[in-house]
Amino acid sequence: MVWTEQLIHFVDFEGSVASGILEYGVVSMRGAEIVETRTRLCRATGRVRAEDVAVHGLDAAAVAGCAPFAEEFELFAGWRETGPLAAHFANAENTLIKAVWPYPRTSPDFARPGAAVTEWGAWIDTGRLYPQLYPTLASAKLGEVVAAFGLQERLDEVAVTWCPEGRRHYHCALYDALAGALLLGRLAEEREIAGRDCAWLLAMSTLDGEKRDALRQGGLFE
Repeated sequence: MVWTEQLIHFVDFEGSVASGILEYGVVSMRGAEIVETRTRLCRATGRVRAEDVAVHGLDAAAVAGCAPFAEEFELFAGWRETGPLAAHFANAENTLIKAVWPYPRTSPDFARPGAAVTEWGAWIDTGRLYPQLYPTLASAKLGEVVAAFGLQERLDEVAVTWCPEGRRHYHCALYDALAGALLLGRLAEEREIAGRDCAWLLAMSTLDGEKRDALRQGGLFE
């Protein structure tokens, strides 16, 4: 199956290992189509540092009345069962989700059709894909890649539809997830890339040669 026919869940978290996940945003997509989105604030499980508040705008008081992220296992495990997870520089999201739940339920291994794994990864990573596919990019930062490919106006349009009021800018979870989803969806316009399968996207999403070879050969990595 080509990756544009596969449901993919683009994830972004705001927070840290210290504070816990304070906000999540998930865009479920197929090709360039946004199928659905989910987002909410989550109660802190540790200290929220002032320097982090300066980035994402969420202090302990803002999320004090919210349920903790840990209550969302069924939701995230269900997503993992239906498609690979994606993120822009996915190591951050992988680290944060594993700090709460080390493993999901047994899920399909989209690098090896027909196989199963008990891992959140492998992840599709636009932060790794874009610099490799477009080596003249000046920066791989999310906002700068969005701007470089003329997607900022489109991002702001879809944010009005999907994002909560007041959370329609960078370093808001669903906004950043939408930004990454638009980048991933734009790859469907590239004929050669659109014809690839998920295993190819997953292999190209790591810069580690050994991991890439293992994914291509059906090995197991997060």
